[in-house]
Amino acid sequence: MELSQYTDTLRTDLMAAAALGDEHTRQTAEALGKTAEASARLMLLTALSDFAAEVSNALDDRTVVVRLDGGQAHADVRRNDSTSDHASEPKEPVAEEYPTMDDVSGEVRRVTLRLVEQIKERAEDAANNSGVSLNSWLSQAVQGALRDQMRKDRGWNN
Repeated sequence: MELSQYTDTLRTDLMAAAALGDEHTRQTAEALGKTAEASARLMLLTALSDFAAEVSNALDDRTVVVRLDGGQAHADVRRNDSTSDHASEPKEPVAEEYPTMDDVSGEVRRVTLRLVEQIKERAEDAANNSGVSLNSWLSQAVQGALRDQMRKDRGWNN
């Protein structure tokens, strides 16, 4: 699902409302629209994630997860582990033994990250292309890396 079609509508509506004003009002609305776009994209992703959680709760054997890939939101439907027909095979650890990224909660902590200028510029470009702030993009990158590490540690190939 391409999120920009929804954020573009927000910007268009803001510009239409500002068209009634003078040039300064239109410029202010344009700047506001660009700023609001990243916030709207994050709100859309949050709403989609909340909806996916509700759907997952209604399903017995599947879990729906929303992930962001560039400017697109994707829904991944995963089959939950069911009871194994092979009683002699060793069972994988139950999910409660390992926290998932969705289970992580607590206070948000500030960190300082120093990057080489070229890497910082590329990260800023990637964040801009994703429609999020650099801080949000870095946070998502760390979460993705940790999620991948957790899967690797558990032997998952998803």
